[in-house]
This record gives sequence, C-alpha cells and structure tokens, in this order.
Amino acid sequence: MPTVAPLDLEGHVVAAHFLGDIPFFATAAGTIHRLDGGDKVTEAHQGLLTCIRDPHSASLLTGGEDGKILRIGADGSATLVAEAPRKWINVVAGGPQNAVAYAYGKSTFVKLADGTTKEFTEERSVEGLAFASKGMRVAAARYNGVTLHWVGTNGAPVDLEWKGAHTGVTFSPDGRFLVTMMQENALHGWKLDGKPGENRHMRMTGYPAKVKSLSWSPKGKWLASSGAPAAIVWPFSSKDGPMGKAPQELGTRANIMVTQVAFHPAEEVLAIGFIDGMILGVRLADGKEALLRRPGKGAISGMNWSANGKLIAFGSEAGDCGVIDISA
Repeated sequence: MPTVAPLDLEGHVVAAHFLGDIPFFATAAGTIHRLDGGDKVTEAHQGLLTCIRDPHSASLLTGGEDGKILRIGADGSATLVAEAPRKWINVVAGGPQNAVAYAYGKSTFVKLADGTTKEFTEERSVEGLAFASKGMRVAAARYNGVTLHWVGTNGAPVDLEWKGAHTGVTFSPDGRFLVTMMQENALHGWKLDGKPGENRHMRMTGYPAKVKSLSWSPKGKWLASSGAPAAIVWPFSSKDGPMGKAPQELGTRANIMVTQVAFHPAEEVLAIGFIDGMILGVRLADGKEALLRRPGKGAISGMNWSANGKLIAFGSEAGDCGVIDISA
C-alpha cells in the first residue's frame, strides 16, 4: 500500500495542487497551506471560491468572496492580479504569456501581462472559463452554450449553442474538442476542427449526479469525469471523439459516488476520489485497481498529481488532507 502523509485542516478544502514537489491546499476560509518543511500558511482571501494551477507557470490562481484574483507563487507569496470590489470571483483561468481570465456577472475579463484588461460581455452569466492550449483564445461557458473569443485580435466571437446551463468548460489538449459540464447531469461537446455545417455536437449523458471534476489523459485520448459510482472515461482518440462510442467505467463501487478524477501526468493511470474519502488508482489498459487511500472523514474535494507522477495531493470537504507517495 502506498504511504500517506496526513494533514488535518479546518473546514472545507477547495483544491489540492503541486508546484514542483511542494503540495498546496486551499481552504474555503481563504488560507493556502504549503507543506514545505512543515505547514506554511498564506492568508489569501476573506473566503476563497476557486483555486487552480496555472498551466503556463509555476503558480496558482485564486478567486474569492473579497473580489480579489491572486497569483500564489511556489514560495507561498500572494500577488494581486486584479480586483473587483463587492463581487464574488468563482471562475478564473490561466492563459499563455501570463494572461489571466476571470469573470463575474455577464462579463469575462482577460488581464494581460502588460497590465491591460480586455472585457467580453455575454448575454447570460459566465459560469466557466478556459484558454485554448495554443493561441490567445478563451472560452466562456454560459446558459445555452459557450462563446469563444480571440483575445489579441478584433475577430468576431464564435457562439456554440446548446440549450441548458453550462457550468464549466475545457479544451482538449490538442484543441480539437471543447467540452462543458452541465447543470443537468451531462457533458456536452463540440468538434472544433470539422468543416462548416458538419454536425459537431457530442452528447455525453446518463450520469446520476452533476459532473464536477474532469481530467484529460496526458495525450488527450481520454476524458475522465466524476458524477457516477465509477469514473466515466470517454474516448477522444478518433476524429469524431466519443460520438457513437461507449465510455469506460473505472473503479466501480456500488452507489458510492466519484467526486474527483485526476490523470497521471505521463501515463494512462487515473486517480479516483470518492464521496467517502477513498482514493483508487486504476490503469486504463487493463482496469487494474490499486487502493491508494482508505475511506476518510469527508468527500474528496481536490486531488492532483505532482509533475514527476510519484505523489498525489488530496483534500476533503471535512478538511482531512494528505499526500500519497506511490513510489514507496
């Protein structure tokens, strides 16, 4: 059994990430805990709503009830990126060239490295943001679809319509697909590289609960999702993605819901966190399972791998956190 170094924090843990080999845990109260020769604490927000790892730099991006967007460095330093007084910032995204996107109400804002800010307005509230892996393009999820904006040019936005509330959004690593989480226990996808007029929609339905966690495999062949008593893993290797194909179901447990999924950074191995605090590791090739953590106090609410793929940081809604060493 892998070794687990536990850490008990007060209250709900929103996210668990690594910067280098250092694990970071963000709590709803607004503190960022860094396990670096002991528990080091950064007082970041008066109420923290979101914490993501910036894919383009060794830093975290956070948003809070205090209207602040912060960049947290590997040393725990907090730098103010932007501020929207009296607004709740629960959506942030990191883009190329140190760009940071955030949203409140019906507006998406992109703060560029030179300090300028661009605003894009939608007809409905923005619920999710993501940058494409190449080019300065941002996707804003909203009611009835997604809008794509080119940040650096004055090109017309592209509207991808699908009825219903879209609560989160992600580009595939190769940029060929866009997938949203929906309010109605489903995922929806669009094929972005098809010819004009092609049927580009992908409906991924049948979940018993809302999908709140998504993770792409290292080469983008698979998209894992929570929201069922197994990790639902959709195939994206063919030119039409999952259209007409059934997903894999990994780590099935009777009536015990998956709450977090995280792919290994280099291999097709998936870490699966459950509502009872258990964590499983599953290999896609043969479905072989390894118990990484026994059930704990609360549902797994944040989970990520270190860059070298040897450590997993996790946190729960009850504040029981830890680091799993799978090389032990």
